[in-house]
Amino acid sequence: MPKPRRNLLATAEETTTPPATLPATQSIARVIVAAGKSLYHVEVASAEKLLVELPARFRNAIWIKKGGYVVVDVSMRDERENKIGGEIVNVVRNEKEWRRREYWPVEFKQKITYLSDSDEEESTVGKMPPQDLDDE
Repeated sequence: MPKPRRNLLATAEETTTPPATLPATQSIARVIVAAGKSLYHVEVASAEKLLVELPARFRNAIWIKKGGYVVVDVSMRDERENKIGGEIVNVVRNEKEWRRREYWPVEFKQKITYLSDSDEEESTVGKMPPQDLDDE
């Protein structure tokens, strides 16, 4: 039997708005790849890679894509006797809103690049290939 609709909507609403502050045991991480069985490989801002678990309340309610961001809690890391390094406590859905917070890691800031006129070469998109005049 599927989860009640109100539970799905409550979970979705919870992930839309970012919290005011993050506890010391929680940090924002980028999803590298899904490992299967509700496990994900993530990269924390300190370039450390962890295997984290998605709790049951998010399963089949929130989808996490490669390159997306999640909030990971690593407080139980030392107590566990397995490879799992933490648990996903929140999923970043409205990334623009989350990036405005002071706790967003500098390593995950968006890099905006502009092409200068001197570096830009003439594009050949949509043009005919050059003709050899030697054939005539």
